[in-house]
Amino acid sequence: MPGPVSTHSADARPIVLVMTAGGLNPTIVVADLARRGFNVHVCLEQPEGKGEITRRRARKLGWTSALGQLGTMIAARLLRRFADRRVSQLLASNGIGKTLPETVPIHPVTSINAGETAGLVRDLNPAAILLVSTRLMSAAQLASMPCPVINLHAGINPNYRGQMGGYWSLRENDAGNFGATVHLVDAGTDTGGTLYEARTRPAKGDFISTYPLVLTLAALDITARAISDALNGTLRPIPPAGPSALRFPPTLWSWIWCGITRRIW
Repeated sequence: MPGPVSTHSADARPIVLVMTAGGLNPTIVVADLARRGFNVHVCLEQPEGKGEITRRRARKLGWTSALGQLGTMIAARLLRRFADRRVSQLLASNGIGKTLPETVPIHPVTSINAGETAGLVRDLNPAAILLVSTRLMSAAQLASMPCPVINLHAGINPNYRGQMGGYWSLRENDAGNFGATVHLVDAGTDTGGTLYEARTRPAKGDFISTYPLVLTLAALDITARAISDALNGTLRPIPPAGPSALRFPPTLWSWIWCGITRRIW
């Protein structure tokens, strides 16, 4: 998500601050919100390193699982070049490009949990904050936010919280819940009240590297609807119901085995 640091504008519209670590999917969300007429600013944090992520998972799940998940993350990245054609098809069929409008201000920070981010929020005084592909917001930082904080999650909560929710729904023979959730952020991981859900189906050419884009595109309308609700003061969160599970990337060996035996990639 390239772009310069931008000065404050005189735009009188309420500010929607999108916090993200960058990438194609957040770029699409920001560009779509801007196209719909929202006054969008971007708080661009530095992504977490894979080493940091792996150590955190090892403390929770053990090193075997953590390293296996790292292997899948690396494989998925290496396979992205094989996904380029499908990505181009998806973008073209939706009339969407890969770049942000030059009018969208971008504010780089080290982390969404940093003091500089809290200062940026105070300066901008946004009417709504949207998280798209960020690290978890700390409870202390969340408590200091002056407006609703909303998350776009690539999975149907609460059974597909965490990461790769679309993949896990297919793996668990639950294709009807291949979808995305827009929800309020609370102190948990994807446990806040649900605002909207969108379900779709992957095409034959989709796999683990394209599922997030498929879900992002399916969730553009509900994301804009949730932001409109936040600006209008009409948010109506619903407590998530049903089985709850926090998902992580599959280990490399289980992903390969499931791909070979069940054709779920």
